Amino acid sequence: GAVPRAVAAHHDAGATVAAVCTGGMLLAAAGLLDGRPAVTHAGAVADLRETGADVRDEARLVDDGDVLTAGGVTSGLDLALHLVEREAGAAVADRVATTIEYERQHEAYTA
Repeated sequence: GAVPRAVAAHHDAGATVAAVCTGGMLLAAAGLLDGRPAVTHAGAVADLRETGADVRDEARLVDDGDVLTAGGVTSGLDLALHLVEREAGAAVADRVATTIEYERQHEAYTA
């Protein structure tokens, strides 16, 4: 419905989009994951496979440039820190992780 259309419009206008957990299904509904690597919550991987996404179920976080997806809810912290690192550098991301008392879990799968 309206959310996938809005996400697609923002992406088409040049925005980078990211989704956590089953929010990736909204990106799929927007057509943004067709043939692209992506991940979602383990309980929705089968559904994501049916969308045409290149499912990377072994990944916690997938960075495909202008579209990023993360697995379950806690992987959203890794996604947020990954975006901080992309925009502001590893040192800043490490400081943020230390400040929020979070130990980063995994490196991103990058296409």
